[in-house]
Amino acid sequence: MNRLMVIRLGVDLSMTVLMVVAMAYQVTGNMIHELVGTALLGLFILHNIFNRKWYKAIFKGKYNARRILGVVVNFLFLISVAVILISSAPISADVFPFLSSSYDMTWRQIHVLTSYWGFIFMAVHIGLSWGMIINAVRNMAGITQESRIRTLVLRVLAVLIVVYGVQTSLERDMGYKLTIYNPFGWGFDDSAMRFLIDYLAIMGIYISGTHYALKFVQKQTNRKLSRDNAATK
Repeated sequence: MNRLMVIRLGVDLSMTVLMVVAMAYQVTGNMIHELVGTALLGLFILHNIFNRKWYKAIFKGKYNARRILGVVVNFLFLISVAVILISSAPISADVFPFLSSSYDMTWRQIHVLTSYWGFIFMAVHIGLSWGMIINAVRNMAGITQESRIRTLVLRVLAVLIVVYGVQTSLERDMGYKLTIYNPFGWGFDDSAMRFLIDYLAIMGIYISGTHYALKFVQKQTNRKLSRDNAATK
């Protein structure tokens, strides 16, 4: 694997981890939250530079269901990140205090709600590229042969993550956090490790769901093509 691909994977992994850390405001405190957000801005710019060819190819080629989904999700993720960054400036208290606004409560509401939606869009965005990520990791690890046992273990692990993710989503009222703003917090007593595990599991729901839904659609498409080819012979 070339060095550029390793750097790109490193940037994407760092963005994912920092996004989870940024969600842990009640655990980290404001200063770390703002510093992490600033780092995310830099990584987000790098991510888009590395993927600039994607933007150039938007109006080229044919569109199927998978590509339409990818474009919609990517643009929703892009918009959510832009809103998160724009709304962070007026409520900054440590890194950019000179940008603070007298309408900070309104901006805070926009920032919090958009952050949770951006978190979900990011997970679906990763799920769309999960097959490519797995292949890149296999190449880095030198894994060249298929293994039924390894595949079974990974699928069982995915199921366990999804089950735990659904449970913790209910416990943390994620549905309300995507629709209702509570400026006084949600009364959840967290350790840093508990928060990290819980939110990674919640991400796992959308990563796994997107990845396996795409695999199902691809299998159905391949079967249809096989039937059509057989009918024309």
